[in-house]
Amino acid sequence: MPLYNRLKEYRARLGVNQQQMGALVGTSRQTISQIERGDYSPSVTLALKIAKVCGTTVEEIFEYVEDVR
Repeated sequence: MPLYNRLKEYRARLGVNQQQMGALVGTSRQTISQIERGDYSPSVTLALKIAKVCGTTVEEIFEYVEDVR
């Protein structure tokens, strides 16, 4: 699924590591790492929590790009 994100950038702006971000949004460090790598697409609830913690919108962090063939 072509879901791109800027989570690492926003996390750096907050000055928190993956473990701390996971704690802030109620998930694990591993999940944050997988999201940043693009290996995992978060649920709507988790995406909303991440955006809220980052002080922005879901659309600013996550972008869906349709695969055109």
